[in-house]
Amino acid sequence: MGDPESVARGICLRALTGAPKTRQQLADLLARRGVPDDAAETVLDRFVEVGLIDDAAFARAWVTSRQAGRGLARRALTAELRAKGVEVEVAAAAVEAVDDDDERAAARRLVERRLSAMRRLDRATATRRLMGMLARKGYNGGLAAAVVREALDADGAADGAPDDAYEGLDEDSLLP
Repeated sequence: MGDPESVARGICLRALTGAPKTRQQLADLLARRGVPDDAAETVLDRFVEVGLIDDAAFARAWVTSRQAGRGLARRALTAELRAKGVEVEVAAAAVEAVDDDDERAAARRLVERRLSAMRRLDRATATRRLMGMLARKGYNGGLAAAVVREALDADGAADGAPDDAYEGLDEDSLLP
């Protein structure tokens, strides 16, 4: 085995070839490979200095990709960045790029994608499943409920299907 810094450099360069990594991810990798802490710190500091490791750029790219591709909410994006070792302030700055409108639009797209599979279900079951899906993606209950309600109302209106609560009732039976 060669000089620990050369080994650490090689490990980091190979790891960065596939995809960007955070400083913490590389530090964990070096620790698993048995690289001494002082050698790892020296190499990681140098990689940050020359721009091969940039946690802020990583966080911005991660947020853009995961929000657009998977429709994740800010809360889920923040949790993922923290799990990757991105500092709280850096993660918060990256997640700020997603505003309320972006989040609502992403939630709508997610619900619309799943809506056709929910048509055979009653409204309560469809609501529960769609709300659960949005919750797993980090959306708060208020936003999720509003988006699901809007989508189910629009889908029911488009299909001409009555709301389940009023199904089979005529106008006279609704009057007091």
